[in-house]
Amino acid sequence: MITLRAAAERGHANHGWLDSWHSFSFAGYHDPAHVHFGPLRVINEDRVAAGGGFGAHPHRDMEIISYVIDGALAHKDSMGNVGTIVPGEVQRMSAGTGVMHSEFNHSPGTTHFLQIWIFPDRQGVTPSYEQKAFAEADKRGRLRVVASPDGREDSVSIHQDALLYAGLFDGDEQASLALAPGRLGYVHVVRGQLQVNGRALGAGDALKFDGEPLITLGQGNNAEVLVFDLPPLA
Repeated sequence: MITLRAAAERGHANHGWLDSWHSFSFAGYHDPAHVHFGPLRVINEDRVAAGGGFGAHPHRDMEIISYVIDGALAHKDSMGNVGTIVPGEVQRMSAGTGVMHSEFNHSPGTTHFLQIWIFPDRQGVTPSYEQKAFAEADKRGRLRVVASPDGREDSVSIHQDALLYAGLFDGDEQASLALAPGRLGYVHVVRGQLQVNGRALGAGDALKFDGEPLITLGQGNNAEVLVFDLPPLA
C-alpha cells in the first residue's frame, strides 16, 4: 500500500519567528492518523527568521536529526558541542538519558531546515552528537545513505534499525530502493518536483510505503528528496 501525505494537509503553526509544517502530530497539532510511521516520529519543516531560534530546552530518549535546506543553524548543547549546520550537512543528536540544546539562526536571512525525530531502539543511552557533510556529487542522481545504525559509508549513526538516504534528481536521473519484507518506506520531497512510483510529488509531499517491495524515483525538476527505510514499530 502506498499512501500520500500531501504537503498542504500537514499541521501548520506560525509563531512569527518560526513558520513550521508538521508531517506528524506535534505540540498543539494532533492528528490520530498521523502520529508516527514505524519509528519515524517527527518531520517538521521549519523556517526560522533572522535572529530567531529555539532557546535551551531538554530532550531524552530520541534520535534527533537536523537537515538544513537554506541558511545556517547554530547549535549548542549541554555536552559541550558548539557548531553551525549548513546545507549539505546532517546533524545527529542522541538525547538518551537527557540533554539540553539550543538552535538559532544568526544569519541575516531565513534558515529553512527539517527537524526529524526517530524513536531509538533502546532507552537510556549515553547522549551523543555527530555532524557530517555530504558532497552534492555523492547525492546527484542516486540515493546516498546519510544516517544508519552502524555508520555505514561514513553516515551519521543512530540508535535504530533505520536508514536515511538523501538524493538530488533532475531530468532522466533515476534511482530505486528495494525494501525487505516487513520494512516500511517513507519518501519526503524536500524541494522541487519528483516522480515517485509514477506519482508526481512536489515540495513537502510525502509517500508512505507499507508492504511494497520497491521505491522508484525519477523525472526530477530541481528535486531534493529524503528516503527512509524503516522497521515496523512493535
